[in-house]
Amino acid sequence: MYVLLRRLLIFSLLILPIGQAIADEYADTIKVFQSAGESGKFFNTSYGYAVFPTIGKGGIGLGGAYGSGRVYARDKYVGDTSMAQVTVGFQLGGQAFSQVIFFEDKRAFDEFTGGNFEFGAEASAVAITAGASAKATTTGSSAGASGGQHDANTRGSYYRGMATFTVAKGGLMYEASIGGQKFGYTPKK
Repeated sequence: MYVLLRRLLIFSLLILPIGQAIADEYADTIKVFQSAGESGKFFNTSYGYAVFPTIGKGGIGLGGAYGSGRVYARDKYVGDTSMAQVTVGFQLGGQAFSQVIFFEDKRAFDEFTGGNFEFGAEASAVAITAGASAKATTTGSSAGASGGQHDANTRGSYYRGMATFTVAKGGLMYEASIGGQKFGYTPKK
């Protein structure tokens, strides 16, 4: 079962647009969210944030998502993070998106970076038509909807000290599933 899931995720990532060099990928993703309406304000007021330039998601009945990112505290790179998600339910296809998680204060930051952090189970509905994405209540925290990397528009607020925003990058996925995102954290050496 895991072999099928891994092959599906690899296939999904191969058919989706791949970003630029890794060094520029983080700066470019941050710029997208900084210029995306309300999410830009969070950079000035949050204690820190985690940025995922590309999260690949795919599934046929059983699905999954994976992405790696960087964690920043007071605009300084402090460590690396990874996100994994397994979903069960009616789903078909693959997609890629960028995600940022803002930490309102040191308590929320410490909760995320304290080891293996997990957002609670979530119900999600993703519909991609003509390059537009609409996503509601992502990962149990506030989220915004966006049309894509170049015309992102977000609106959100903190929930339990965290706020999450996503921007669609590409792909096509029909999904009505339940699952939770799990995060790992490794401090910068």
